[in-house]
Amino acid sequence: MSAEETEIQLETSHNKSLGAKGEEAAARYLEGKAYEIIDRNWKCKLGEIDIVAMDNGTIVFIEVKTRANLEKGLPEDAVGPKKRKKYECLAAMYLQDHDYVDMPVRFDVVGLLVMSKNRAFIRHHYNAFGVG
Repeated sequence: MSAEETEIQLETSHNKSLGAKGEEAAARYLEGKAYEIIDRNWKCKLGEIDIVAMDNGTIVFIEVKTRANLEKGLPEDAVGPKKRKKYECLAAMYLQDHDYVDMPVRFDVVGLLVMSKNRAFIRHHYNAFGVG
């Protein structure tokens, strides 16, 4: 294995670890805001939903983005139109597999910028995919 391949492998491992820590921090943050976490890392053939929660009778699909620096912009900047469309399709698949009927649905994005080992700047975008 070349040095370049090793660097890429380490970066991928670091990103997965950073992402998992970010999702854990986001879940704790949401629970502190009285969200009930009902599912985490739900997977299907199309992809994965980071967090599914209940907020005052609304099913909330939450995309979590974590970054260690601002080189590529704020974490939530990674959730563009293509990612939003995919998340909406994932939500439809999730609802097909679960017994939720006539409940409102919302899409939130939680962006975390890691400041140090135990600190992060958290931005919660409520109804991030909202229309109008």
